[in-house]
Amino acid sequence: MGQKLAVVITTPPYSNLAATALDYVESALQTGIDVIGVFFYQDGVLHADTNISIASDEFQAAEKWQQLHQNFALALHLCVTAAEKRGLRDDISPTNINPVFTVSGLGELVELTHQADRVVQL
Repeated sequence: MGQKLAVVITTPPYSNLAATALDYVESALQTGIDVIGVFFYQDGVLHADTNISIASDEFQAAEKWQQLHQNFALALHLCVTAAEKRGLRDDISPTNINPVFTVSGLGELVELTHQADRVVQL
């Protein structure tokens, strides 16, 4: 049975650690580790913000998460409470949350940590 990994992202998309987190997750996926989900919490929820403006010459974390989601069917969970505290809402039209992210509660984080062999927080 393969190793199961859950990842918790608390760093914002404009942090240097965002690129490290993405590289870590991508490497795990490419080596056959079953990344059962990524949970975005605290400032990590800003990765899903469609209104955030990152300069074009800087690392584009949101695009990379979207690619990983599409290429590996990677589940991207967004903490609803942390998102709402930072102005992200899925109950407005148009929503300001990237549609590749699933709005979830802390129960999803508990489930991911229960199912995983290893949990990494970045």
